[in-house]
Amino acid sequence: MIIQPFIRSLETGSVYALAALGIIIVWRTNLVMHFAQGSMGMFSATAVAFVLNRAGLPLWLSVLAGVGVAVLLGFAVDFSIIRRLKKATAVGKEIITLGLIMVFLGLAPIIFGTDPMQLPKFITSGDVQLGGASISYNALLNIIIGIVITLVLFYILQNTKIGLAVRATASSEITARLMGIPTRTVTLFSWATAGVLGMLAGVMIAPTVMVTPSFMNAVQVNALFACVLGGFQTFYGPVIGAYLIAICSNFLKLYVSSVWGEQLMYLIILAFLLFRPNGLVGKTYIKKV
Repeated sequence: MIIQPFIRSLETGSVYALAALGIIIVWRTNLVMHFAQGSMGMFSATAVAFVLNRAGLPLWLSVLAGVGVAVLLGFAVDFSIIRRLKKATAVGKEIITLGLIMVFLGLAPIIFGTDPMQLPKFITSGDVQLGGASISYNALLNIIIGIVITLVLFYILQNTKIGLAVRATASSEITARLMGIPTRTVTLFSWATAGVLGMLAGVMIAPTVMVTPSFMNAVQVNALFACVLGGFQTFYGPVIGAYLIAICSNFLKLYVSSVWGEQLMYLIILAFLLFRPNGLVGKTYIKKV
């Protein structure tokens, strides 16, 4: 049965796509590789679980609280760290974001406690039959959330003044600033947007695992692979890469090896990058001197 694993791959791909979209938004507007996307998403999703379990708020209200935490977290990182790195080298910036992983991994148990927590599904029961495959309503909701949020962001980027400002900043921050675009505001909200996307990815995947400081590690790794596979030159390339990674991984685990399926998927990606190092939709720019 191909439909069942394919639809489940779409659910997993939606989680990877949201995380990858956060990484690429930060990269395109800040030229900073956001290695801490998973840990920031973990922190915000843990805040959702904490509010849900300790305060007894409904899930949707807890998620809204998590959105607030994610936005404040993005603002704090940009204000206190990223804006002070303008003269830092690219490697220095990457080391800083790697350091942020340790910061959030340390802060989460201090603030929220060391006991694992559980987040329930948005829709706890019920399923639908699609072509002989049984898919839960919650899985369909996750797929819809991932696709709708991605399409809305793409629409904003392509058809609004905010999107024009983001694309101009992504093209050249110096030129955008000279044209009167508030690039600092753009980068500020890019970090906040990445934080919210990471939080949503965490909330979507949390019902299948326990909420611990490490529960977003696999999402972070696959989101980074999705960016590399799709290419860093576009916003939509990593999203395509995210869904391809989820589909390829699930089918390899199902039909080739349940133990080595994911490792084989990584090897296939590396082999592909040998022939197309800029990714699926990446571009090679040639400068004349």
